[in-house]
Amino acid sequence: MTAQQPKAAPCPICGQPAHPRYRPFCSRRCADVDLGRWFSGQYRVPSTEIPSETDEKYTRRVDPDDEVG
Repeated sequence: MTAQQPKAAPCPICGQPAHPRYRPFCSRRCADVDLGRWFSGQYRVPSTEIPSETDEKYTRRVDPDDEVG
């Protein structure tokens, strides 16, 4: 009797079988596509937190004439 291995879940980007090295993706390319989607803002984690008006990172303005260092 042979033990059956469970089927690997398909790659969430292209649908091909996932490769163990890049799991859950099938390749480095699909992993990079997914990372790019996170960086571009296509994927978002919802939040119910509302920034306060006194929170510096939301109220601080940058002067375009200031030198960036």
